Amino acid sequence: MSKAIFWFRRDLRLDDNAGLHHALTSGHEIIPVFIFDKEILDKLEDQDDARVTFIHREVSKLKSTLNELGSDLKVYYGSPEDVYQEIYKEFQFKAIFTNRDYEPYALDRDNKIRSLCKEWNCEWNDYKDHVIFDDGEVLKDDGDPYVVFTPYSRKWKERMQKDIDYAFHYYNCKDHYDAFCKLVPSDIIHLNEMGFNLSGMEYPSREINRGLIKSYDKTRNYPAIDGTSRLGIHFRFGTISIREKARNAKKLNDTFLNELIWRDFYSMILQHYPRVEKEAFRSKYDRIEWRNNENEYYAWCQGKTGYPLVDAGMRELNATGYMHNRVRMVAASFLTKHLLIDWRWGEAYFARKLLDFDLASNNGGWQWAAGSGTDAAPYFRIFNPESQQKKFDKEFKYIKEYVDEFGTEDYPEPIVDHKEARQRCLETYKRALN
Repeated sequence: MSKAIFWFRRDLRLDDNAGLHHALTSGHEIIPVFIFDKEILDKLEDQDDARVTFIHREVSKLKSTLNELGSDLKVYYGSPEDVYQEIYKEFQFKAIFTNRDYEPYALDRDNKIRSLCKEWNCEWNDYKDHVIFDDGEVLKDDGDPYVVFTPYSRKWKERMQKDIDYAFHYYNCKDHYDAFCKLVPSDIIHLNEMGFNLSGMEYPSREINRGLIKSYDKTRNYPAIDGTSRLGIHFRFGTISIREKARNAKKLNDTFLNELIWRDFYSMILQHYPRVEKEAFRSKYDRIEWRNNENEYYAWCQGKTGYPLVDAGMRELNATGYMHNRVRMVAASFLTKHLLIDWRWGEAYFARKLLDFDLASNNGGWQWAAGSGTDAAPYFRIFNPESQQKKFDKEFKYIKEYVDEFGTEDYPEPIVDHKEARQRCLETYKRALN
């Protein structure tokens, strides 16, 4: 029987997996593969990067389950091009099945592997799995992409309602597990062989209380309340199905469904406008003269700005790899507008620290905060961290959880005055944009 590869990437689960379902029903014997991509890992700055431990843990679980099924997950470490040369020599496979990844590096990588497939006369098959709708599925009537969220979300919902079975399709992989190739279990590469340490970070559960989703619209803005799903890392690495969560959200809470639509929206923006990875979506915002004061930047990174809500958020991020979404907006606005530090500096810090880092969403959020993005906050909208605290953490519960010295003389004085910083920001933006 001919052999084919299923390449796991951002889809670390065996069921309701679009590409895997197509592979298992293709008539080939399926060899499951995962590659710890050297091109990505070599760019990570921290040996203790908790995301690498998370991926290693989930890959190990997949491997164990496949071993129980009489198969195996073949795990490699290296550059995908080199690894595939090795895999082809061993298995002479006839096809590769995988799910699409829309980030610029991933598209370039996949093009290289696709070229190898042509050379070997084997098929390349990729499928939509990471989003509900991808780049060409929710467009304006004239075929152009939306660049404003509200009309996009309206069209997204119309598209979803028109064919719910298509939008939220359940891919039953379980009934086809006998298509996995019979393989002898192999060892998995250890983290330290790739230059990483085992992280002791705690990871959010993939199981969430239905009551939390039902009341999501009422609780999500209050960082001291357990009112958000914290599913970001599971969406990022595909340990849960986005379609399953969207099916549930549609029944339980429209605000939560909107958050999933934002994921699709930012992914679509990156697909249509890959330049946003390095440039402002609104080009004229690249004319802003950022101050980029390094001391102020490090104070922000460490949560020592003298603004308690900002500091609590940054310390939560540094300690847990997570930051509450309301606080992300306040911290990002503070960096870009109070301190006039280039949004790319903040984006890079979040990319380094967030467990749920996703290029499209992180970039979209930072450009929103800086005013340079699609649905951007207008430049004259500048969050006041004190009034945000009074509104969303009135009793300082969240702040006290992360800022031990709050309320003592050890807590730093504000590094900027809100009114002066606001005025400076307005003048700087006005100069650049007029």
